Amino acid sequence: MSETENAAVIEMREVSVGAMRDISFVVLEEVSWTVAPGEFWTVAGQPYAGKSDLLMLTAGLMAPVKGECKLFGTDTRMFGEAKLAERLRVGLVFAGGQLFNQLTIRENVALPLQYHRDLTPAAAAQAVETLLELLELAPLADLAPTSVSDNWRQRVALARALILKPQVLLLDNPLAGLGTRHLHWWLRCLDRLARGHDWCDGRPMTVVVTTDDLRPWRNADRKFALLRDKKFFPLGGWNDVESANDPVVKELLAVPLETTI
Repeated sequence: MSETENAAVIEMREVSVGAMRDISFVVLEEVSWTVAPGEFWTVAGQPYAGKSDLLMLTAGLMAPVKGECKLFGTDTRMFGEAKLAERLRVGLVFAGGQLFNQLTIRENVALPLQYHRDLTPAAAAQAVETLLELLELAPLADLAPTSVSDNWRQRVALARALILKPQVLLLDNPLAGLGTRHLHWWLRCLDRLARGHDWCDGRPMTVVVTTDDLRPWRNADRKFALLRDKKFFPLGGWNDVESANDPVVKELLAVPLETTI
């Protein structure tokens, strides 16, 4: 593997993260984090711990309040039209999907190809239809997002993020509110993407997910981190998560805390 291929895809040094709604309000401080190509990270935290804000910054959609954040070696403060190709190497699945309800499911998935690749609907059709079939969305393609359940809307959001075949996939609490069948489908799908899916020409994908429930993410091949008290704490592998004495980790594992009365 060349030095370029082995370089970090995400690199943060002493980063302060502002809130999406008010960049002057700092939700995380002194974040130092390196993600290598092909790694699968689960970043856990309680509600309002800064998980969504961290992903927005990681995707290059927000600049750090302080410190340095790089994607593929490029400082995200430099992102603009000239660096758009770099940012489009990252796919982002927003919490709740954030779909356009005035568009059909097919049109939502096609939108990045039309907007960023300047393709006509006809030119984008083959890729869109292939991906809809892969994600079992083809029967729903002509419906509006409001006509399907949250389970399927979240999957549409994944399709929209995958249509440009990104090298890095960021997902904000993707399992929230999913039924059991859909939850297991997501875990299998993300593992396959991380190992290398035919859709992305067999190339292993770097995956970062956030969660407020660690239990579904148990896997020896993943790396874990915790957001607590405005800090970013790397935890290590799953064995390190299970053995951690941190009360927040135990809560996110739904482990009863010892109490004395």
